[in-house]
Amino acid sequence: MFTYYLQLGFHSLKRNPLLTALMIFGIALGIGTSMTSLSVFYLMGSDPIPWKSDKLHAVQLDNWSKEEPYRTPNEPPDQVTYLEAKALMEAGKADLQAAMYKVVWPLQPDNAEIKPFSSLGRATFKDFFAMFEPPFKYGNPWDAAQDNEHARVTVVSSALNEKLFGGQDSTGKKVRLNEIEYTIVGVLDKWQPRVKYYDLTNGAFNDSEEYYVPFTTAIELQTRPSGNNSCWESSKPGWDGYLASDCVWIQFWVQLNSQAREDEYMAFLNNYVNEQKKLGRFARPLNNRLPDVNEWIEAQGVVSGDAQIQVGLSFAFLIVCLVNTIGLLLAKFMRKSSEIGLRRALGATRGQLFTQHLVEAGVIGISGGLIGLVLTWLGLMAVRGLYADLYNVARLDWVMVLTAIGLSITAAVLAGLFPTWKACQITPAVQLKTQ
Repeated sequence: MFTYYLQLGFHSLKRNPLLTALMIFGIALGIGTSMTSLSVFYLMGSDPIPWKSDKLHAVQLDNWSKEEPYRTPNEPPDQVTYLEAKALMEAGKADLQAAMYKVVWPLQPDNAEIKPFSSLGRATFKDFFAMFEPPFKYGNPWDAAQDNEHARVTVVSSALNEKLFGGQDSTGKKVRLNEIEYTIVGVLDKWQPRVKYYDLTNGAFNDSEEYYVPFTTAIELQTRPSGNNSCWESSKPGWDGYLASDCVWIQFWVQLNSQAREDEYMAFLNNYVNEQKKLGRFARPLNNRLPDVNEWIEAQGVVSGDAQIQVGLSFAFLIVCLVNTIGLLLAKFMRKSSEIGLRRALGATRGQLFTQHLVEAGVIGISGGLIGLVLTWLGLMAVRGLYADLYNVARLDWVMVLTAIGLSITAAVLAGLFPTWKACQITPAVQLKTQ
């Protein structure tokens, strides 16, 4: 019976091609607009590492000035000082822990055909790779001994490996960074988190790093951070003065594999800060925090209010398109009143007619949805072209594809309910007498 209704629907649509095209295009335009904004909104706020996001925690310690908070109303800094990073790493109280910061070094290729260039890197500890799980194509991370030895080793990205070594296994080879040779111990496969959640302070949608070096090595070489650096009072002169200051410039993450471990670590942080208070530091009231990945993304405002407003406006436009479709369907079904009256006179029930016309509306919805997907794809291409920082989130995944199809069918069926109900109220006798 469904196949029969489908055939009737296609036959009816072919009789009025212009009207059919207007309805399909109206649905497609509404779907394309709403799904473009929804896709960006969804990928901005979706869990970037769902299998362990509740186990990864950013560490926040409130060492700011007692006269004012770091951010109103009472937010602690989103980074930590070198003093805290060093102390927490040496304590090793988490299941895994990694201090890190952004560096930019000049890279001098051995290949004379490639000119030296500035390259974005990250100084961190070996646990970074176990915590955030970037995939390796060749080799492995460095080990704890190399962290302690301030070793000249590095893990490079697949893009940098392709540029310098043509994509071959380059483990064991050398790369010159800032006039110093580093031995490559690992090469990552392609890795670009949609949201760079481990360093939101320096840009939620920035590209991943091209190389990773031991944190201890960067500190020994007196490498200043290339990212955000905040101080509430001036540091003493020189590198040692900077390290001893209350300037915050280091991201610190821990992995805690259970709620009990999280409670234990928070108690450790509270005890640590209370001990520092005795030394005259941490003048503000105790305000330590351990947000997990999703809480961190929300707290840092990755999904802006503008994005939410845009989604709301795009769905309002979809509603306008549906209202227009309702009017067109009503005109179309009313034009078929004599045919509907004849079918009723021949024995068709209202339920059968209702189902037939809903199927016809569903066909319009599916057609509009498929064209809407094409418009969504074009819209996301435009977003990537206009906003380079949204390149990783202006994409269409299978969740959004299925959402678009489901939304288009639902929208068309909802749009078809009133015209279909109106058509089924036609009295056969009245229609037959007027013919």
